[in-house]
Amino acid sequence: MENRVVERTERNETGSIRIADEVVGIIAGLAATEVPGVAGMSAGLVGGIVEMLGKKNLAKGVKVEVGEREAAVDLYIIVEYGVRIPDVALRVQESVKRAIEAMTGLDVVEVNIHIQGVGFAPEEKEEDIRVR
Repeated sequence: MENRVVERTERNETGSIRIADEVVGIIAGLAATEVPGVAGMSAGLVGGIVEMLGKKNLAKGVKVEVGEREAAVDLYIIVEYGVRIPDVALRVQESVKRAIEAMTGLDVVEVNIHIQGVGFAPEEKEEDIRVR
């Protein structure tokens, strides 16, 4: 799930614009985590368990391949318990495609979603329930 350090370079009369793969990965990660039903990004299997990442590691859990004009993205996510996974995955695909295309001008040809786990909301303590 490592991103390459390759950059997309676009030349114009004023100079060049370079967009690193990691930037595309961050855009994808942020767009994915904003979709309701996504609990977080996954770093993959670490010692047999799925490691959930916080918002500081948005490029982790994302693999991007950027060409001159196109991009393909693989996202490794954890969904919230109780959501309909195909619906969440479709919304993530649409959100990521829209965000990358709007911000970079790249044509996103693929957004592959890999569900790595299910996140559960932290259980409320009995004391917290009684106080209400």
